[in-house]
Amino acid sequence: MSLRVCLISLEIFAWGLYGGVGKATRDIATGLSRRGVEVDVVTPKAGEQGTLDELDGFTVHGHSLYGYPFTGPLFRRIGADIYHSQEPGLGTLVAIGAVPSAAHMVTCHNPRGRDDWERAGRFYGYRRKLYNSYMEPHVKEAVRGADAVFCQSRHIQQKARLLYGLGSDPGFLPNPVAVPEGRPVKSSEPTVCFLGRLDPEKNPERLVGLARSNPDVRFIVAGRAHNDERDGKVRELLGGCRNVELIGFVDGPEKERLLDESWVLVNTSHAECLPVSFLEAAAHRCAVLSRHDPDGFSSRFGCRVDGDGYEAGLAWLLDGDRWREKGEAGHRYVSEVHEEGRVIDLHMETYENVLAGKGLTPRP
Repeated sequence: MSLRVCLISLEIFAWGLYGGVGKATRDIATGLSRRGVEVDVVTPKAGEQGTLDELDGFTVHGHSLYGYPFTGPLFRRIGADIYHSQEPGLGTLVAIGAVPSAAHMVTCHNPRGRDDWERAGRFYGYRRKLYNSYMEPHVKEAVRGADAVFCQSRHIQQKARLLYGLGSDPGFLPNPVAVPEGRPVKSSEPTVCFLGRLDPEKNPERLVGLARSNPDVRFIVAGRAHNDERDGKVRELLGGCRNVELIGFVDGPEKERLLDESWVLVNTSHAECLPVSFLEAAAHRCAVLSRHDPDGFSSRFGCRVDGDGYEAGLAWLLDGDRWREKGEAGHRYVSEVHEEGRVIDLHMETYENVLAGKGLTPRP
């Protein structure tokens, strides 16, 4: 028997988009396709993305951002056994309505209620606010109509249950991360990396004070803003720090080399759930320095700072090489919970259970 899965996502980690949900979607799609699963990803177009593309062994169907209401025929044409939304959205609603006989799953990556959107509102434009006010009630209805709901992080399970009005907490379905074999060769000098977008919500400007107060520490900033003007301003600001290296967006072997060298990953975001960058850093035995503590990640595998205390947190990690012990603990955890092979196994098992629960079997 063959299994066909359609992943529905707001983005895919390609064509100039590099958010965490897009990264998780691509990694899951790649892992499933390597197991012989037929995988389709439906997502709005970005950059040079076309209507139909092949990527890492799976098929990507691109549509206009304004074409969501008209994607029903696409979902029917794909004919998947399971439609799996990576973060609930309008695509979830359309897919359930278009192919009600199939199985439908949702993984919540960063559920946000009204208070969350009010705090984050300054980082988003009018279009997003309009979408929230009009579509969110319908999206919540779609989540309740799914056959199974999961969260990629344990600490948001209760929040998702309350936000979407579910009868019980969603299950736990973690994001995958590649865990390298062998031990990394760390830099001989203290090295801190920032891995992420240079967009306002990620607050990269906070790195200026941290770098200036630690002149003997090497800071590597890997990422870029989606807006070119914004990207230039942040680069100009950080470029004034002599111990900051701006290397732009990295992926693949270059990112692995960066993480292998680094001692600490710093996260300065205004808001986070459980970022993929935390998992990647821990896989390479880096400690995590952040004001956010999803699933106790920063406090267990680095240092969770209170308020704006990044300087004190970094000093604590560097003192007596505490970062090394924390990094080792993080590596053990992601190897047990988030290692890509284990996570793909879990997805395969979950798909089988959801299909069985609906009385369905994969196509012969």
